[in-house]
Order: sequence, then structure tokens, then C-alpha cells
Amino acid sequence: MADIIQLLPDHVANQIAAGEVVQRPASVVKELLENAIDAGSDSIKLIIKDAGKTLVQVIDNGKGMSTTDARLSFERHATSKIRNAEDLFQLHTKGFRGEALASIAAIAHVELKTKQPHDDVGNTIVMEGSKVTSQDVVVTPQGTSVSVKNLFFNIPARRNFLKSDNVELRHIIDEFHRVALAHPGIGFVFYNNGNEAFNLPISNYRQRIVNIFGTKTNEKLVPVEEETEVLKISGFVGKPEFAKKTRGEQYFFVNDRFIKSAYLNHAIASAYDGLLKNGTHASYFLNLTVDPQTIDINIHPH
Repeated sequence: MADIIQLLPDHVANQIAAGEVVQRPASVVKELLENAIDAGSDSIKLIIKDAGKTLVQVIDNGKGMSTTDARLSFERHATSKIRNAEDLFQLHTKGFRGEALASIAAIAHVELKTKQPHDDVGNTIVMEGSKVTSQDVVVTPQGTSVSVKNLFFNIPARRNFLKSDNVELRHIIDEFHRVALAHPGIGFVFYNNGNEAFNLPISNYRQRIVNIFGTKTNEKLVPVEEETEVLKISGFVGKPEFAKKTRGEQYFFVNDRFIKSAYLNHAIASAYDGLLKNGTHASYFLNLTVDPQTIDINIHPH
């Protein structure tokens, strides 16, 4: 009987991976913002058109990429962030799988421009559905710009599955808030359909919260600072009288990564026991710092 198992071509494998990595435009925003942070940027610009369905662009002033690295960045499992399995337990970067750009390029039109500080000119690469359509030198500022256009152009079923622009934009803003709150030492600007939605200068953590959620937030914040042998916790919790009917302002970060944890959320709720009106939820913005060896980041993206 003939052999029937065969390796999938790269472009097919990339599309399959994209099903895991890219759920919606907000997934692209998260991946590109995290790449910009890992590049050592202190200024990041996010540009959105039509809730990310037409354009998601992230521009940073980080270290940029060489010609070879720019091309390799679109290959699956190509990453500058880890070298061996042990590195998974010493992660100081956001990315490590080396799947994001390959997955995004499989289901969108992608244009990358990048330049390193010591180079006179940079490089540009244009991809369409995992295929390189052009690669050239270009005059561009230091750093990297990635434009993702026409998301899911080659998967109509996925494109039709997207929600309304308002819903998709809400997911993008949520993702932007999570990244911006974790990194007050980086300036962020967010443009939506040509209008400036957020302009967040480099600041301390309290000021970053206020810049995102409004000046009235300042009086609601109570600082939290505690250090044990196991972890360090810092940040702010909201005063009980300002509790909200929604859970919108609840943020946990572990080593600058946003997490959701029913266990930790229950611990906070217990601390507020008897202080909150029925049906209301306390706000919190808490950073936990732990030894990277004590957590496993390499779980499913969900």
C-alpha cells in the first residue's frame, strides 16, 4: 500500500497556525505591540483603520532588523528571543514562539520597513498570503514599521465571522490598555481612523492609569506595595466607594504580562468583603513580580 502521510507545505502550516494565533484584529495588535516592546522601543505608534479590518500598523523606534533578520522574521519558529528549551523559564521578552509574523503574513497583506541605528538605509518587505512579493532598500527612520492590511483576505469565512467595527475596536482598545498599563516607561500613541484616540507619554504607573482612564481616576487610587520571599506586589486598588457595576478596570500583571486569574480575582474580592455594595466590583491595577523559573509562560495562547 502506498504511503499517504506527507508534510504540509509551509504556507498551509502557516494558515493553520494563524487559526491559533490570530483570532481577530486585536490579536494582531497584541503581537505587533509586543514585538515593538521587545525591540527596546520607548515610543510606539498604533494606527487602526476600520477596526483593524483594513489596517493595523505599529511603528516603533527600537533597534530595527538587518536584511537577513527582516526576511527570517516571517519564517515559522524563527525568533531572536530564545535559543533552547531552558530559556522558556528565563523569559524576559514578550514573544518566544516565533509564530506571530509568519501566521499574520499567511492571512493578510503585510508590509515591513525596518532600519538599524548604524545603517544609512533600511529594508522593506511586502508579503501577500505567505509569499514575498517584493524586497528592497528604503529610506526609513530607525526602528520598525509593520502594516497589516486586508486581514483574512484569503479566508472569507473568517472575515465574515468578525463582529461589528464597534465590537472589534473595543477588543483592540482592551489589548492596547493591557500593553500600555504594563509599560509606563514607553510612550504610546493610538490613532483610530485618522483621529488621535490616546496619547500616553512616558510616565510613572499612577499617571499612566490616569492618562488612560481619565483625571477623575486619580482620587480613587490607593497604592499597594508588599514584598515577600516569593513575590513582590505593587500597584493600586480602587477605593470601595468608587466600585463599578462592571469588571472593566481589573488588571493583573505577572512580570509585565497581563493575566486573567479567577483565583487571584477571588482573593481581591475577599479582601473587599463587606465594603462593596451588592453587584459592584472593585478596580485594581496590580503588578506581581516573581522569579521567571516559577511560572510557565509556554501554555496555549488562551
